[in-house]
Amino acid sequence: MGTARLFVAVDPPARVREELIAWARSAMAGLDRSSPLRLLGYDALHVTVCFLGERPVAEVKSIGAALEECAMPVGELSIGAPLWLPPRRPRALAVEIKDDGGGLSALHEAVVGALAQASQGEPRMRHRFTPHLTLARLPGGFAPRERHLEATPALSFTPEALVLYRSRLAPGGASYEALESAELQSLGSPRGA
Repeated sequence: MGTARLFVAVDPPARVREELIAWARSAMAGLDRSSPLRLLGYDALHVTVCFLGERPVAEVKSIGAALEECAMPVGELSIGAPLWLPPRRPRALAVEIKDDGGGLSALHEAVVGALAQASQGEPRMRHRFTPHLTLARLPGGFAPRERHLEATPALSFTPEALVLYRSRLAPGGASYEALESAELQSLGSPRGA
């Protein structure tokens, strides 16, 4: 049956995606033209909660069921400062996601625990959880000469669903397919309401 490259994410609403793409275009226009940043498409903008890596396709349904079990309200998230990631040798332009209430971090912990039980292997955790949203990528071997970026727009949103995505890598950039999703309850809503 094969494998699939999987990750779990929450998506910002349309208005936030549109404003962030406009900000990224403006920020990129102010950078040195020799930096070949590639702006990501509207459908590629998400906040990764947990990266699973290559997993058997047969696990997709059990992973989807696990997401249902750990879906919890996250509360309001806000867009923070622009980031070059990773900081020392940047390959991506991103914005930080501020999680002042701690709901996204709690969701991350719940997802990691649930997925460890639902799949045959632990989710791949290369770094500590740092909520961010990637807007543009640099090809290998390039680094931005200028690292100062204009301030990000003041935006906030409350995620509505936890989504299991399949990532397909290609020379022109990755494409993402939603496989399963679990609605996140609103704060104050009882479970099962």
